Order: sequence, then C-alpha cells, then structure tokens
Amino acid sequence: MKKIWLEKFKSFKKAEEFNRDYYAKMSPIEKWDTMQFLRETYLNFKGCKYEKRKGLRRVFKIIKQK
Repeated sequence: MKKIWLEKFKSFKKAEEFNRDYYAKMSPIEKWDTMQFLRETYLNFKGCKYEKRKGLRRVFKIIKQK
C-alpha cells in the first residue's frame, strides 16, 4: 500500500516549485508507475471495467508529406 503524505505551503508559487522539483527527481520508472496508478484509479472511478489494461493505447496516424 502506498503511503500518503501532505505538505503545507504558504503560497501557490512555493507549492508549484515543490511539485516541479519533486517530479524532476523521480526516475522514469517512478513517473510511469505514478501515471499508471492515476490512470487506473480514474478508470475505476469512471466505471470503465473493460479498459483495465496495463499500458497505454497506441495510436498512430500516418501523415503523407509532399
């Protein structure tokens, strides 16, 4: 189970700086895990049981150049 912690700031600017620094220090794997956790939580909240996949959908669009 993930631990939850809170941080209290005196201004929005300080909070934004903290968030930027926090996510900049995360490894790519940690960022991916966080994104996937949020995605699954959103899908569960929304009730999309058929979309519970372990990865992102891949969408390609071919653009022809002159």
